[in-house]
Amino acid sequence: MEIPHFLLADNTDMPDDIFIVHTEYPRFIWNVNHDELEWIDDLEGEEDELVNDIAYLLECAEAFYEREMKRHEAELI
Repeated sequence: MEIPHFLLADNTDMPDDIFIVHTEYPRFIWNVNHDELEWIDDLEGEEDELVNDIAYLLECAEAFYEREMKRHEAELI
């Protein structure tokens, strides 16, 4: 079974929060509503490279989130 790179998650203990889970290295959980990022993996590599890689991953995560929200809204219509 192939797991998607990004997953959208929620939790009834935190009903106002939406999370994006990145399932590949470097794995992270991003609380979209509070803009908080929790790293699951330790980050390794050159700092400049890491900054660029992280910025790219967050852009991809944001695009994923926006796409999922549009699809969700379309289902409600």
